[in-house]
Amino acid sequence: MEIPIKRFGGFAVANALGTVIDTAVLWVFATYVLNGTYFGENILSPTISFEAAVLTNFLCSYAVIWRDRVSARTHRSFWRHYLPYNASCTGVFFLRLAILVMMKELTGFHVVFCNLMAMCVTGLLNFLMGDKVIFRKNQNS
Repeated sequence: MEIPIKRFGGFAVANALGTVIDTAVLWVFATYVLNGTYFGENILSPTISFEAAVLTNFLCSYAVIWRDRVSARTHRSFWRHYLPYNASCTGVFFLRLAILVMMKELTGFHVVFCNLMAMCVTGLLNFLMGDKVIFRKNQNS
């Protein structure tokens, strides 16, 4: 399986931006808004930060990374790509969440650090889903 290096580079930059947004939102929610409860700090805060990052990453993917694979720029095309993109990312998110919780239990590190470690593990899977499924070649958009 060949990974297109240039496209992966754009994906990495976009995901770095998404990671900054994810981490900032997670830190604010886990530290100030929903801290003090296991569910709020370890489940709900990462979920909110995840959705903020998904939207950021999708906009970068749709407009820049896989723009040549989106033939029509319409509301329908946007949602036709965004809904499966979000579903794909959500599936990978559950894996990331499991890794995050496992890392937090094993290490005792702050949820932000465990989240960063989990994102490193699941990043390649997200790229492959975008490249091979969501924005696949020869797709009628």
